[in-house]
Amino acid sequence: MKRGRSVLTTKSLPFPLTGDQSFYEALGDWIGDVFYDIFPEKGLELRDEQIFMAFQLEQAFKKKSIMFAEAGVGTGKTLAYLLYTICYARYTGKPAIIACSDETLIEQLVKKTGDIHKIEELLDLSVDVRLAKSREQYLCLTKLDKTASKTDDEDIDFVYEQLPEFVHGNGSMTSFYPYGDRKEYPYLDDDQWKSVNYDSLQDCLSCDVRHRCGQTLNREHYRAAGDLIVCSHDFYMEHIWTKEARKREGQLPLLPEASAVIFDEGHLLEFAAQKALTYRTSLSNLAVILDKLSSNDIREKTLYLIDRILEQHDQWFAEISRQADHNSMTERLAIKRHPDLMTKSKMLKESIDQLLEELVFESELYVIDDYDLKIVEEYLERVLFSLKLFVDDDGAIVWLEESSEDDTLVIMPRLVEDILREEVFSKKIPYIFSSATLSVKEDFSYLAHSLGIDQYDAFTVSSPFEYEDTMDVTIHVMDEFDKGEKQVELLKANHTGGSLVLFNSKGDQDLFQVGCSHELSNRGTIYFEGDEEISTLVEKFQMDSSSILSAHHLWEGLDVPGVSLSQVIIDSLPIPPLDPVFEAKRNHVADPVQQVDLPYMLLRLQQGIGRLIRTSSDKGSVHIFLTQEDLKWIDEVTSILPVQPKILQR
Repeated sequence: MKRGRSVLTTKSLPFPLTGDQSFYEALGDWIGDVFYDIFPEKGLELRDEQIFMAFQLEQAFKKKSIMFAEAGVGTGKTLAYLLYTICYARYTGKPAIIACSDETLIEQLVKKTGDIHKIEELLDLSVDVRLAKSREQYLCLTKLDKTASKTDDEDIDFVYEQLPEFVHGNGSMTSFYPYGDRKEYPYLDDDQWKSVNYDSLQDCLSCDVRHRCGQTLNREHYRAAGDLIVCSHDFYMEHIWTKEARKREGQLPLLPEASAVIFDEGHLLEFAAQKALTYRTSLSNLAVILDKLSSNDIREKTLYLIDRILEQHDQWFAEISRQADHNSMTERLAIKRHPDLMTKSKMLKESIDQLLEELVFESELYVIDDYDLKIVEEYLERVLFSLKLFVDDDGAIVWLEESSEDDTLVIMPRLVEDILREEVFSKKIPYIFSSATLSVKEDFSYLAHSLGIDQYDAFTVSSPFEYEDTMDVTIHVMDEFDKGEKQVELLKANHTGGSLVLFNSKGDQDLFQVGCSHELSNRGTIYFEGDEEISTLVEKFQMDSSSILSAHHLWEGLDVPGVSLSQVIIDSLPIPPLDPVFEAKRNHVADPVQQVDLPYMLLRLQQGIGRLIRTSSDKGSVHIFLTQEDLKWIDEVTSILPVQPKILQR
């Protein structure tokens, strides 16, 4: 340090700030030292692609702008954006938010072999990073009590035994700590978890165990983060849509004010935005809710009205099922707006309106439990809003989901770009979209338009890996019967390494599980998405170097280097389904194939292929299965492959 220079002692920053140097100048100097000197001294390879990306990111933070940072596998993009984000959070005094595409990637980012821990070790930094998970990822004490009282399931009993002592009223407030994360109960499958986790029928605000609830304690924990809060796209968008309502109710928003937002795998943000604005109404829930109300000492007039609503509700759902497209191959069944259905919808809407008015009178008589009343009113208002959308908004996307347990009507807005433009991207903070696939042949317009982004900066950096030496790609053109046999053959042949099988839907994965898994019983362990908590499955797959992972949600973000993932099998081209959501997008553009189907398919295919080579020492094979009809896409498919494929037709 030169004599006479004034030094600003910003203790939390990993570099000094001097009076004759701006934050951004000092940050740029430090980033240069890290990449050119410190990292190479610690054994990390100097990558030109990573350095180019880093200094592009500096402009986004400096201008507080939106940037699409498309960087291929192996460029070290996560390390680059983490360095800037941590420093910017400390400089502004506000945590930065990193939003990943799903809950699985949250765990990937903070695992002990992940980039945050790498930064801590290489730079001797202590990074305050905390996880903010969606509400469904936390245990609900009320549901656990109810489920435990009516089941003999030993796994549920074990969850109860795992509860901290303070949950039962033992211990002082100072002994409370976060608990109840889905990851703490990996032995529960998805159906078991749904019987004990939070759902929308729970009224957390008036719950009598709220102060001992794991979700509440986790919220308090992550809000105090100093550097980074890591969440999913879904949770970030839920925060955006609910923050004003929560403020009106005297609650804190789900997330604190952020200095910057990073959207990892940002091409998937649109779907999270749509999901956050979705209204779901199930066949069984209304009966559960109104039975709760009927158990109170209410007037006969109100009881009669409840019976009428339950009858109308059943007739309404029966009509919805009659008007649903049961020939659809997707889980989302389109619904025809038949006059009979619209009439029944209006009748139910009028009855629920009347019941809400009666409940005002009932509440003044103090004959209804306050907790029950609040849950009933909130649920009825949600159903009423769904009915209004269904009846009045021709642009809303509506579909039916059927299962052996329940039927659910789902309503979502047709397009979200206007809402995103106003509620998210009008804020003057840095927004960074990071992924290996944000564009189609370096054209970012598909993504920008779908998100309501009018002005942005963008760059593309290719992967430094020599794919010709490390990867081979085979395209198999065959019918469904031959495909199953060939996939089994490939999985048996790869007995010294791990294989990832990617499906376009849960239905396709289920068909493979039923039809092929018995033929692979001697091949080694097969993990199926949905059998356990997903990050636990991924960890087991990574540790077992000759296992098979079957999944339909892991096209992006899965990072398993080495022999544990040496083969990727893509069961079919990830063409978007003929469901109401994509049909709405298709109906809104001039050329649905070129503007919706093809960009989506190519982006997702690139992501799936990108699961194979994660480090410069990885090697392996990709197998893509096509039908004869899919051959019309062959030129587009081969154009985005990192190597020239071998094409086999049977």
